[in-house]
Amino acid sequence: MFSKLAGFTGLPAQIAKIAFMAIIDAILLTMFFSALNKHASTIEYVISGVAIAANFVYFAKFTLPFKFLLPGLVLLTVFVVVPVAYTIQMSVFNYQTGNEVSKSDALVQLLNNGLQPDASNTSYDMVLGHEGSLYAAVLTSQIDKSVLLATTQSTVLLKAGQYTLDPHGVAKSAPGFVPLTITEAANADSLISNLKFPFTHGSFIAPQGLDVASLLTQTLSYDAKTGILTNSATGVKYVDNGNGNFANQANKSQLLEPGWKSFNGFSNYTHLLTDPAVRGPFIGVFIWTTAFALFSVGIMFIVGLLLAIVLNRKIALRRFYRSVLILPYAIPSFMSILVWNGIFNRQYGAFNALFHTHIDFYNSVWLSRGIIILVNLWLGFPYFYLISSGALQSIPSELEEAAAIDGATPQQILRRIKLPLILQILSPLLIASFAFNFNNFNIVYLLTNGGPTDLGKTAGATDILITYTYKTAFGSNNQNLGLACAISVVIFFVVGTVSLWGLRRSKVLESM
Repeated sequence: MFSKLAGFTGLPAQIAKIAFMAIIDAILLTMFFSALNKHASTIEYVISGVAIAANFVYFAKFTLPFKFLLPGLVLLTVFVVVPVAYTIQMSVFNYQTGNEVSKSDALVQLLNNGLQPDASNTSYDMVLGHEGSLYAAVLTSQIDKSVLLATTQSTVLLKAGQYTLDPHGVAKSAPGFVPLTITEAANADSLISNLKFPFTHGSFIAPQGLDVASLLTQTLSYDAKTGILTNSATGVKYVDNGNGNFANQANKSQLLEPGWKSFNGFSNYTHLLTDPAVRGPFIGVFIWTTAFALFSVGIMFIVGLLLAIVLNRKIALRRFYRSVLILPYAIPSFMSILVWNGIFNRQYGAFNALFHTHIDFYNSVWLSRGIIILVNLWLGFPYFYLISSGALQSIPSELEEAAAIDGATPQQILRRIKLPLILQILSPLLIASFAFNFNNFNIVYLLTNGGPTDLGKTAGATDILITYTYKTAFGSNNQNLGLACAISVVIFFVVGTVSLWGLRRSKVLESM
């Protein structure tokens, strides 16, 4: 098959390549316009870069190696480099609940929030429509039955005879006015929420539904030259506090919401170490995460190695034992975790039912931590058994025979020959297992959900950094995405540093 493809050259191959690239470009172009429509600038840049690189590589004659490397490089960039870069970027922003939109969008929402009903609570019966190219409304005052024709540019008072009334005394038509059709009215939700008709200086008539409008007064005004937002009702002035909010000029702790996503440098990182409400939970979670990952890897490796040593000998029913030992590895981990969760349940768990106890495992700090380590051992020892068995079988038997001839005991052979060789072989896998357990979200989230948790605290006793990050980003009404990104960056550098140090110590990179 590959030999036939290698011989596929000339004009047919060129036509096939052009057709294939045309399909790829069409897909990328569709994705680009979709991202452009949603103002997703980062995705726009990535798609543009992929499209330019693909066309350059596959149509140039001197880029033969990259024709094979490009798909892998694209996947690496899209699924690794871009998410890491975006996470690092967001970690230096004030990006949380109340500070999620741009400054211009936040200003629009603030001005809309500053619209208050006038003193008389003036309301109008309304018919929406068009006057020329402008949205318009025929408005009938519910107080004095005066009729207005309002557009997005002006509002005029109509005289008798310029409009027609329905049987209820509500104006339905006016010169040049065309009501919305039934279809337009059925899709008018976004129109209603955004329309405002100017009335007098500082006041507007705004739809409150499909057939009702109210006279609103603008209490907040923004001066673009000075950047000051003024409340005309109270006289209070608000200025940009440099951290994504308008703050009272006289009292900087009084903020207006919503705010906007704002660059704040390394504030999220310093926040982890300087804010007592964050520093305590973060340091506690960091210590427990490190201890959990190290202890889990250590005990799983020891148990797996001991089983591998025992079953490496010729014993009865060895194949049966091997089959049984890998069963936990064959079952999906989330199913096993949920089964173990039920076993230790206080009310209906198998453990309490079997021993006639009422132990609340998940409300005790050390019991819940012990359960996590126990379940993690159950899930992980088959993997270490398999790799330890492979490592033992890869050690030349001549070494063991030579050591035995020199008078070494089986214990000395194991301690001084086999174990050092096994550690050298398995070092990269041990490091990978440490990195996995450092970010083992499933076992904590599904087994204890990070609990037990003290009232008012984000982090629980069994939370590790990844679940603490999740809770910081999505676990409460105040979602601090910027701080969660900062914690993610810390996790990235911790795992990366430990992995690089371990690989250098094991000298794996020197042999490559």
